[in-house]
Amino acid sequence: MAEVKVYTSEDMKFENLSKNHLALVDFWATWCGPCRMIAPIVEALAEETEGVTFAKVNVDEEPDVAMGLGIQAIPTLYLFKDGKAVDKAVGVQTKDALKAMIDRNR
Repeated sequence: MAEVKVYTSEDMKFENLSKNHLALVDFWATWCGPCRMIAPIVEALAEETEGVTFAKVNVDEEPDVAMGLGIQAIPTLYLFKDGKAVDKAVGVQTKDALKAMIDRNR
């Protein structure tokens, strides 16, 4: 069973996270209602999807990571491939929308 891993700035190297595959990173905060709404959707997708790393970054605990990507609203989900951001979604998304984002970037 896949899980969504929590990453910090110390271990958050997108080039390593997504080397030779895709990584979907959910940028969130504990106080964010929409973030709590999308969390189970991301977790369900992680269980169903092979070949993709799923990660979470708390923007309150890791502001430098969020600022480095220019994140101004949460939840923001970035899709990385070979260390580069290839797609993103802002706000609550459906599982089908996130799956489509992953599929079009494989």
